[in-house]
Amino acid sequence: MLHQMELVNGKVTRNDQSIGNVHVYVNPDEQERRYLIDTLKIDEHTLTSALDPDELARLESEPEHVAIIYKRPRNYSSEEEFVFRVASTGLFLFADKLVIVADDMPLFQGKAFAKITSLQELVLRNIYSSIFHFVEHLKVINAVSESLEDQIAASMQNKYLLNLFGLEKSLVYYLNAINTNAKLIERLKHSALKIGFSAENLEFIEDMLIENSQCYEQAEIYSNILTSMMDARVSIVNNNLNWLMKTLTTITIAIMLPTFVVSLFSMNVAIPGENNPLMFWIIIVLASLSVLAVRLVWWWKQW
Repeated sequence: MLHQMELVNGKVTRNDQSIGNVHVYVNPDEQERRYLIDTLKIDEHTLTSALDPDELARLESEPEHVAIIYKRPRNYSSEEEFVFRVASTGLFLFADKLVIVADDMPLFQGKAFAKITSLQELVLRNIYSSIFHFVEHLKVINAVSESLEDQIAASMQNKYLLNLFGLEKSLVYYLNAINTNAKLIERLKHSALKIGFSAENLEFIEDMLIENSQCYEQAEIYSNILTSMMDARVSIVNNNLNWLMKTLTTITIAIMLPTFVVSLFSMNVAIPGENNPLMFWIIIVLASLSVLAVRLVWWWKQW
């Protein structure tokens, strides 16, 4: 689906009345793909890569445009079961327009898009926005992992551990995406003259490199913490299960001994004291003493 936008007065606004200078194709259909390939001369492989979540970020120079593919975090869905995935987005910069190919609609909102002076700067702002989204998602992943840790402390199920494995997998995806974005930003810096970046754009690229590096370090720290503590969390679940089995064993033995006492005096044979009027209370006392004996043994052995 085509969304026609226009960069005017420093902001990107929607303009479906005329052909704007920012064209956003969201999951383009076959007719739109043929237009991009045949009319705009976009390489078919590059166009396909722009919608491939496994594609690496890269920069390619074509005769009539510059093709940029960068990585960004995909919007989280509850169906993913705590797995945060990444997506690819294609930016095709022409002399008079910018074509964006993505699997969902870029919002062009927030502080990063407050004031934009050129299409080249809009390209950089899109990549910077992905860095900001990675940082925000890392904060969410950290908060979710802390919540899962509290649940694991009292859990005897593997469900929460599997959720943590999903978060660990997500951080691997994010580390790879952030790292490949860093290489893309480096190439943008080296190709500044060819793309037409201004001096202010070059300063912004330097800031992007720093922000992306900090984002990578943050993701790496979270990933290392999750990985290093995973064995400990598995041990916690196993320990909780052992405590449950110990408790059930204690209850079983505590019930078994008084049951044995009562059953012994309930046999259909002659037993000592069967004519004693206090025999019922004697049996109750013996059963209670058996429970007390089990408790004393457990306390003495410190089980």
